[in-house]
Amino acid sequence: MSIELEFRDELALLRINRPEALNALTFALIRDIDRALHDVDASAARALIVTGAGEKSFCAGADIPELMNRSLAEQKSGAELGQRVFARLDQLRIPSIAMVNGYAFGGGCEIALACTFRLAAPKARFGLPEIKLGLIPGYGGTQRLPRLVGEARAMELILTGRTVDAEEALRIGLVNRIVEAPLLEAACSFAREFTGYGQLALQFAREAVQRAGNTTLAEGLRAEADLSTLAYRTADAEEGMRAFIERRPAHFKGC
Repeated sequence: MSIELEFRDELALLRINRPEALNALTFALIRDIDRALHDVDASAARALIVTGAGEKSFCAGADIPELMNRSLAEQKSGAELGQRVFARLDQLRIPSIAMVNGYAFGGGCEIALACTFRLAAPKARFGLPEIKLGLIPGYGGTQRLPRLVGEARAMELILTGRTVDAEEALRIGLVNRIVEAPLLEAACSFAREFTGYGQLALQFAREAVQRAGNTTLAEGLRAEADLSTLAYRTADAEEGMRAFIERRPAHFKGC
């Protein structure tokens, strides 16, 4: 099985396990990711970590031979499949972390872009090289990359197809941190910086921040007021404030 899903305490780990092909994506693999995300959403996990098997590649993008000789209808259907599955990752009820252990090209970069956070190994490389094949990104890259790094940088990276290393990715805001091995342990440690907080508050905070890039300031502020009011009505908020007054750790229950 090329998509592996396991649970470690409060964390879910999704691994693309096709190292002989640099973890390249087939359409069957994308459907398997979709099923795995359904299982994650139905679980008690508080964060999802996505990574690739082996030491060389996170995900090197599409399986190019599979793209050959497809009809326009088949190509559009494939793009819509990738967009739908990666949108599911983007909109997952819990935060997700891409632990980029190597190449993240094309669809692999788009998986990372769909995650809430991106951590990079020092040797990680990112790129959307579709232009070199006479193509353009089709799984959300043209939409998510500008929201992270700005239109000018996104335009450069997409139109030139050039790759960036971990240091440049950190500098332009494509990744949150560069981490050293052991990488999985580093990703788990990062996840545990927030998994102990109230899950509803985390969900509301993510939604509020995401609204910032998709709406006007006035509309975003209205959404923030609504979401902060919803957070205030939760049992976790009552517990958090009471714990602060009583000078003790809060015990959040996700409600």
